[in-house]
Amino acid sequence: MHGVIRVIILAVVVLSWSVPTLAGDGIVENIQRRHEAVQSFRAEFTQELIVAASRESEERRGVLFFQHPGLIRWETISPEPELLVVGPKVVWNYFEEEGVAYRYATEDVLGSATVVRILSGQARLDDDFLTEVDLAEDAQEVVIRLRPREPDPSLVEALIRVDPETFLLQQVRAVDFYGNINQVSLHNLELNLELDPALFTFSPPDGVQVR
Repeated sequence: MHGVIRVIILAVVVLSWSVPTLAGDGIVENIQRRHEAVQSFRAEFTQELIVAASRESEERRGVLFFQHPGLIRWETISPEPELLVVGPKVVWNYFEEEGVAYRYATEDVLGSATVVRILSGQARLDDDFLTEVDLAEDAQEVVIRLRPREPDPSLVEALIRVDPETFLLQQVRAVDFYGNINQVSLHNLELNLELDPALFTFSPPDGVQVR
């Protein structure tokens, strides 16, 4: 389950967070309005995973699809194929080279981490997180720092970087209790597309072991 949660947490933070409206902060209000208007999107992603104990790192690349409210297709292309599909009732995590697919109830996954509750509309960031907003000195980005109000080993802190002109997310950097880092950067973002519903379904190929 930990591999699924790791990816979903980052996907949720990147895709469907609801920024708290802070009094007098026009930048944050604009970011919130921008993201509330996004019903779907496609983006290429670069994901860097850094293990705190060994300082070993791994870079992954792939493509990401999102459909409101909370449907996700996270497809890792390199260094090896992996598919994560979050549907209305079932979450699939498929490892092609291993010939294994893991199946979970969506409600179980959504209840497994504070951040993931946002995906199902159960919470806003200002309900569950302490937030700080900084505008970089060069005005090239807005940085939002999130810290859970309640202890959550899967996420101690997250940094969200936003373009101050378009108010679109550029990068999310999440740190867990052990200091492990999961960083996702988005590229070539396309908004409000007509996405094929089949993207958010999965049927294991013949011969694949389902666990």
